[in-house]
Amino acid sequence: MEAGKQSDVVLFGTWYSSYCTRIILALKMKGINFEYVEEDLANKSEFLINFNPVHQKVPVLVHKGNPIAESFVILEYIEDHWNHRPKILPEDPYERSKVRFWAQFYDQKIILGTLPIFKSEGEEREAACEELSKLIRVFEEGMKKDFPGKFPFYDGKNLGLLDIVVGPNACNYLALREVLGDVIGSKRNPDFLSWVDALKDHPMIKETLPPHHKMVQKLKEKIPQKPKDH
Repeated sequence: MEAGKQSDVVLFGTWYSSYCTRIILALKMKGINFEYVEEDLANKSEFLINFNPVHQKVPVLVHKGNPIAESFVILEYIEDHWNHRPKILPEDPYERSKVRFWAQFYDQKIILGTLPIFKSEGEEREAACEELSKLIRVFEEGMKKDFPGKFPFYDGKNLGLLDIVVGPNACNYLALREVLGDVIGSKRNPDFLSWVDALKDHPMIKETLPPHHKMVQKLKEKIPQKPKDH
């Protein structure tokens, strides 16, 4: 983005961040034209630092010069400001509250639950995978209870908040499998995986997800390197 040539809607992000992919999906779904600025988080731009001085992280959405940070906050802003259909959240306040609850559960429990898998090996990694599977089962059962007959959410057409939150992260499970083994498998969590596989076939998600080989390489970089013997 050049100084003095700012578009009405600008998204600062990184190609590998599922949090940024969420925002791209929401903007595309709403039919909003936007400028995308790829950030190098090892060498952050002055724009990013100025627009998000507290965290200096992506994603940041800038709308008519006003910055909005944090993916959930941005998604809510998109839904509130561009409130035409398709809708990201249900109209009913109670239904909206349940969707928000499970979306935050996914972020706070399941995504964070993958971190110990990267930091462990052997039996410790298997135990971490089982803990993650338990969290996903809580997610599966809670969704079935709160939304009877509606799980998986994806209906073959429109994406909702839970699809937008889960898809960009979980649809990379084959890259995760290539790097770490069968972390998320059909035997562990069949209902969850069937939802994710359906999401992978959505044209908008297909065109927005990063290439498999690039994601594999990025995930490998997250594995702590053992010190070399001298």
